[in-house]
Amino acid sequence: MEARALKIHPDDDVAVLLSPAIAAGTRIRVGGEDYLTDQAIPSGHKIALHALAAGEVVRKYGQPFARTTEAVPAGYWLHTHNAKTMLGANEAYTYTPYTPSRPDEGGKEREGAGGVQTFNGFLRADGKVGIRNELWVLCTVGCINKMAETVAREAHARLAGKNGIDGVYAFTHPYGCAQLGGDLQQTRRLIAALAAHPNCAGVLLMGLGCENNALMDQVAAFRVADMSRVRYFSAQEVSDEIEEGVRLLSELAERASQDVRTPQPLSKLVLGMKCGGSDGFSGLTANPLVGVLSDRLAAAGGVSVLTEVPEMFGAEKLLMQRAADEPTFHAIERMINDFKDYFRKYNEPISENPAPGNKAGGITTLEEKSLGCIQKGGATAPIAHVLGYGEPLPADPKPGIALAYGPGSDVVSCTTLAGTGAQLVLFTTGRGTPFGTCAPTFKIATNSGLATRKPGWIDFDAGRLVEEGVPLETLADELLALVVQAASGEYQTKAERNGCREIALFKDGVIN
Repeated sequence: MEARALKIHPDDDVAVLLSPAIAAGTRIRVGGEDYLTDQAIPSGHKIALHALAAGEVVRKYGQPFARTTEAVPAGYWLHTHNAKTMLGANEAYTYTPYTPSRPDEGGKEREGAGGVQTFNGFLRADGKVGIRNELWVLCTVGCINKMAETVAREAHARLAGKNGIDGVYAFTHPYGCAQLGGDLQQTRRLIAALAAHPNCAGVLLMGLGCENNALMDQVAAFRVADMSRVRYFSAQEVSDEIEEGVRLLSELAERASQDVRTPQPLSKLVLGMKCGGSDGFSGLTANPLVGVLSDRLAAAGGVSVLTEVPEMFGAEKLLMQRAADEPTFHAIERMINDFKDYFRKYNEPISENPAPGNKAGGITTLEEKSLGCIQKGGATAPIAHVLGYGEPLPADPKPGIALAYGPGSDVVSCTTLAGTGAQLVLFTTGRGTPFGTCAPTFKIATNSGLATRKPGWIDFDAGRLVEEGVPLETLADELLALVVQAASGEYQTKAERNGCREIALFKDGVIN
C-alpha cells in the first residue's frame, strides 16, 4: 500500500502525511519520489525528505520551524522526539517598506470578493454594520452573573423572534470585584468594547453596587454612538432586579425593533480569524482557505482580524514584511516583544504554546504552529492596524489585516476578536470544539474526518481540499457564499444553534 504526503514549499525539508496513519514498512509517495519508512506514522505528521544531521535547522512552509536533536534518516517521522523549538530572546527587527505583489492591493474600490459584493446587515449610528439584531446583558462584576442570566433568559422568552429581535443573551465574567489598576482598566475596556459591538442593538449593564468596577465608571467608559440603546442599574438599589432588568430590556426592544436589514458593501464586514485545536492539516487546508477570504475581503475594502499573539512567535517577520507603513511595523514589533515579556514576567517559557492535542495532531513546535496560524491572514493584504486589548477598530478602518493584542486561549481570543468589532468569527479546527463567543462563531474543519464525525459542530469542511482535490479557489467561493449568508441572517452557525455563546476576559493582575 502506498501512502500520500505533501511537500508544501520547494525549500521544505519535510512533507506532511495526508493518508490515514501508516504502519512500518509503508511506502510514501511525495511528488514523484517514494520513501520507505520503518516506523508507524500518524496522519498529519511529518516525514523527513532527506537525511538530517543532529542540530540541523528544519524548514516547513519554506521557513525554519525546528532544530533536530538527533540524526533523522530520510523517510523517518520527525516530531517532538527528535526535534525542538528554536525560540529564545527578543529579536531586533529591520523595517522594509511593503511592496504589494499587485499594483491595486490595498485600495477600497475593487472587485475582490469573487463577485459577491454585498450582504444584508443593520446599519448602526456609528457607521458600523451588525449582522445580528440582539440585546445583550453585560455585568460590571461576577457576583451577579446568575441574576443576569436569569434576566436574559426571561427577556429572551418574551422578546426573541418578535419585531426583529434575534435574541437576548447575557455575557458574564468572574471579575470586577477586587480588581486593581491596569487589570481593572483592561476589564472595563473590553466590556465597553462589547457594548459598542454592531451586533448589539441594545445593551443592559447590570452592576451590584459595591464593586471596584463601579457601575458609573463602566458607563463612562462606553463609546456607544447612540446612548438611547443603553440601560443600566445596580441590583442593590432595586427591590426586584429580575423585574427591573426585563423591564429595561423591553424598552430596548422597542428601539431595536425599528432596525431593518439593508444591502451593505463587503467593506463593512469585519471577520475575526481564529484557530483552535489545530492539527497537522490546519496549515494545509482551513487556514490557507480562510487566508484567501482575508485577501478577497481586503480587496473589497473589508478587514480581517488576527489575534493569538503567542501564535505569531516564530512567524512574526512574515507579518512585519506586510506592514502598511513604518509606524505599523514598529507597533507589530512592540506587540510581539511585549507579549514575550508577559510570559517572562511569570517565568514561563515562550515556546510552550502547543497543547497536547496540537502535538497529537502533528504540530511539533510553536514556530510550526505559528507559521500555519498566520496563514489565516492571507498572502497579500497589508497589515493596516495594530490594536491594543479591548480596542475596537475605527468606524471607517483601512482595508487589510488588523492584529489585536490577546492570547491564544480559544474563549479569551474569540472575545478579543469580538471586542475589535468583528461581526463574525471564522474558527478553524482540526480537533473540534463546540464553543462560540458573543459574535457568531463559524467552525471550519481542517479534515473531513472531523466534519463527518461532528456535523453538529462544524459549518464547513476544508478537508475537501486534500480529501477530494477540490481547488482552493472553488472552496473559497463556497465559503464566502456561506459567510455572506451567515452575515445576512440566512444561515445560523452551529454554535448559535447549540446555544454556545460565552465570553472570557484576559486577566493580568492581583486579586485584592
